[in-house]
Amino acid sequence: MTTAQASSRTGWRGALGPAFITAALVFGPGSITTASSMGAGFSYQLLWVPVIATVLMLCFVDLAVRIGLTTDTGPVGTIAGRLGRVIGVAAGIGAFLVTASFQAGNSAGTGAAGTVLFGSGTAVFAAVFTLLAIGFLWLPAFYRYLERTMVVIILLMLVIFVITAIVSRPDPVAMLGGLLPTLPQGSTSLVVGAAATTFSVVGALYQIQLVREKGWGPDDYRTARRDAVVGSLILGSLSMVIMIAAAAVLHPAGVEVTSPVDMATILTPTVGRWATVLFAVGLWAAAFSSLVGNSTIGGGMLAGALRVDRGGLRSVPVKLCITAVMVLGGIVAIAFGRVPLQLIVTAQAVTILIAPLIGIVMLVLARHADRGRLRIGVPQLVLALLGLAFLFTLAGNYLINLL
Repeated sequence: MTTAQASSRTGWRGALGPAFITAALVFGPGSITTASSMGAGFSYQLLWVPVIATVLMLCFVDLAVRIGLTTDTGPVGTIAGRLGRVIGVAAGIGAFLVTASFQAGNSAGTGAAGTVLFGSGTAVFAAVFTLLAIGFLWLPAFYRYLERTMVVIILLMLVIFVITAIVSRPDPVAMLGGLLPTLPQGSTSLVVGAAATTFSVVGALYQIQLVREKGWGPDDYRTARRDAVVGSLILGSLSMVIMIAAAAVLHPAGVEVTSPVDMATILTPTVGRWATVLFAVGLWAAAFSSLVGNSTIGGGMLAGALRVDRGGLRSVPVKLCITAVMVLGGIVAIAFGRVPLQLIVTAQAVTILIAPLIGIVMLVLARHADRGRLRIGVPQLVLALLGLAFLFTLAGNYLINLL
């Protein structure tokens, strides 16, 4: 064990990291838009959605943790070693397509937040923050800086959005009522979107690589599980507090949310300019963390599919693949100033169709004898099967609507 690996297992800092990175990359501008829309359109009635999505996300993050702690290769290599190279490459390319499809939204989100804060053009800030992210990626000890930055950003977002929810003066009784599952008419598409922005199978899959980058092994499972629980709970809480704020401020006014910036600007007359600035900072944090983290997954998985991922996030070929994802997203955001509708549709289609297949792969690996004492038991198997059933239901509904 290296000195860095040994130190990573001591103290509260050493007990946190991989799942916080996952939470930061999953929670982006799309999550803010969806959560705001749910609160604005249906008040507190859909608060149960992020609760269920969080439970399923935690289940699959834990699957990835168990796999990552008991493998000597990255996600694609682990899949290829047990299920064949074709399946491994398919999983890698699929994860790359999912993340690349959403990358433009993350770049555009940083630009939108910059516009709210400073008043300049969206394209300018999208370019600036994309270049900043590329510079950050090429730091010598990228994983260490990534982990520390994402922990700070995710905690910053939690504080910002909790304050926003509190000053919005929500109705506690109505909030409790929203924890009982109901499906108001016209809410189905939002429920699907909200669940998908919290329950990200692709994000969970990359936890395999992140726990390896952390230097954890099988004996660190309790620490890794604690990290997974805290990170997943914060991910779900972020969506909940934004829904609560939107339900308290936007729903009574009958306001419709179409972008993450809407929530920031609409807060001004009700709460004050300072709340708008605070929310915009949170939006930037969500967009920038997703810009960096999302491209890390996409580039890392692409490198695995191309067999150039040896050395992990320290590898130059891996960093080149990650840079390519960042540049691709930045170009689209700069060229259009927003995310084209067709790209949003494509991203949703790719995610909905690929996620169930990746979920099956994760479940098979988590049940394999290679996991040893970390092999999942029957209770988690049942919960994971329920998660797969949910994913296949989403895919089925998408195909039916398409036809």
